[in-house]
Amino acid sequence: MTSQVSSPAEQADGTDETVVGAQRKPVGAKDVRRLDRVIIRFAGDSGDGMQLTGDRFTSETASFGNDLSTLPNFPAEIRAPAGTLPGVSSFQLHFADHDILTPGDAPNVLVAMNPAALKANIDDLPRGAEIIVNTDEFTKRAMQKVGYDTSPLDDGSLDGYHLHPVPLTTLTVEALKEFDLTRKEAERSKNMFALGLLSWMYHRPTEGTERFLRAKFAKKPDIAAANIAAYRAGWNFGETTEDFAVSYEVAPAATAFPPGVYRNISGNLALSYGLIAASRQADLPLFLGSYPITPASDILHELSRHKNFGVRTFQAEDEIAGIGAALGAAFGGSLAVTTTSGPGVALKSETIGLAVSLELPLVVVDIQRGGPSTGLPTKTEQADLLQAMYGRNGEAPVPVIAPRTPADCFDAALEAARIALAYRTPVFLLSDGYLANGSEPWRIPETDELPDLTVQFTQGPNHTLDDGTEVFWPYKRDPHTLARPWAVPGTPGLEHRIGGIEKQDGTGNISYDPANHDFMVRTRQAKVDGVHVPDLEVDDPDRAGTLVLGWGSTYGPITAAVRRLRAEGQAIAQAHLRHLNPFPPNLGTVLKSYDKVVIPEMNLGQLATLVRAKYLVDAQSYNQVNGMPFKAEQLATVLKEAIDD
Repeated sequence: MTSQVSSPAEQADGTDETVVGAQRKPVGAKDVRRLDRVIIRFAGDSGDGMQLTGDRFTSETASFGNDLSTLPNFPAEIRAPAGTLPGVSSFQLHFADHDILTPGDAPNVLVAMNPAALKANIDDLPRGAEIIVNTDEFTKRAMQKVGYDTSPLDDGSLDGYHLHPVPLTTLTVEALKEFDLTRKEAERSKNMFALGLLSWMYHRPTEGTERFLRAKFAKKPDIAAANIAAYRAGWNFGETTEDFAVSYEVAPAATAFPPGVYRNISGNLALSYGLIAASRQADLPLFLGSYPITPASDILHELSRHKNFGVRTFQAEDEIAGIGAALGAAFGGSLAVTTTSGPGVALKSETIGLAVSLELPLVVVDIQRGGPSTGLPTKTEQADLLQAMYGRNGEAPVPVIAPRTPADCFDAALEAARIALAYRTPVFLLSDGYLANGSEPWRIPETDELPDLTVQFTQGPNHTLDDGTEVFWPYKRDPHTLARPWAVPGTPGLEHRIGGIEKQDGTGNISYDPANHDFMVRTRQAKVDGVHVPDLEVDDPDRAGTLVLGWGSTYGPITAAVRRLRAEGQAIAQAHLRHLNPFPPNLGTVLKSYDKVVIPEMNLGQLATLVRAKYLVDAQSYNQVNGMPFKAEQLATVLKEAIDD
């Protein structure tokens, strides 16, 4: 096939090129090596634009047709001290010509914008990896700030790597000298120079990034032009410098995807789209009551852009007000959502309990992060499972579901809405920072593939008294789902009392009767227990004796580890939970059919605790709480030890 990639040099001056393999190559130009996969990490100060650089490289990689997975990693401070280790921000991208599952264990290429970026990331690199460093930043003071007594560029400590010293800052300033910019303003474009260089190295498309820059700086055309010039200069530098003798090609992943229209998507964006789709499929207005909190704020930002789909977003003064407004919207007939992270869940817990008592549909989105308290706001963790299960006073059961990949957040949002609407209950959706900020290709579904979530509001009386009078009973339940009727306020004849004090079954009147309270508590539990959940699917082609069970974002690393072990001839089974309350009906049978069960989690064993308590299975827990996702090699080692034990 012939790629449609063209260089900025070609766009600028029409250089003739000859098609070679799957890329364009000037006559007499450098060698091109074909690779099946590459892991690149951009690293620099928080102000160096590493997240933007990674996002753009990812977008072009997605448009090229590679499978990909990303891992943004940045500090929580708004602006950590420049040039320090705590201030390092990085973006890792794994892309391939085949199906992949994780952002990769170790980078093949590190772009280090300063000494701090090099020191913070060098231990993750395997020997032989390529390192591109901005030599302009390796001043004596900058190196001393991070503990370098001598320059690592000169002392031989990097001899095991392919080092490319590039004066990125100087080259960027030189490329922009025709623009009316101060040196400081010109230096800000060095990330675009680096992006251009990497785009040349890996034959990434360029047109999309140039369109993006023109749009981003539409009100500042000079800045747009300067960034484009820096981007093109980076590409041309790679093309002409002798230091880069080879460029690389990673072909599109033509066989990795079913037919369809694809786009690159992050977990929070997919979740936002899933909520919008759910509201359309339910024919209900979508209401989000939220308070900004990392890493959930992007959902509020995204949904606020879609008023044309009947979305209303309310940025409240605090977490309690946010969920209170959402619950009020549910009472009024909306698909109600509140978004937060772990600390916000704690504040929302009383209102979630109220929603359990009122039996109104409400989707509670928890984008988990490292805790406790403020903890690690920009890092990932899975430590809110028990809080979602039990973090309320009294017996207040709620369904809990968890997506497994960034793209799966779309389907998980639809599923959370389905359960909330069908069973009249708050539902927890447990994503996490890794899924929220990571991205992957997503096949855009056709509308006829989406579930029908249509809701029937009560329109008239639903109960006949002994004297023949027809009345509305707000707690008269559907015999199949145990859901109570949903009556929109203002519907004539359907006036009813609502509040947090226990209700009498059927009538909804306030009741202190012990037997009634016992009945209502058990009924609400039975309603959640009766939520329709599909059986757990088990991937076990070799009749293994060991099962690895996961939930949420551990899916990618677990699956990658399982693939490695099977490639080595090991027999191992895998199953992954989406529904955590209630569990799939066949989970107990599945667990007891294996000699060993291993549960990797980014917490101290919360799912393992639930599984051991409910099914009396001696599940082995493998835990990590360092704010980062598991590595596939790490899990493969642990699982092999479990098999051999």
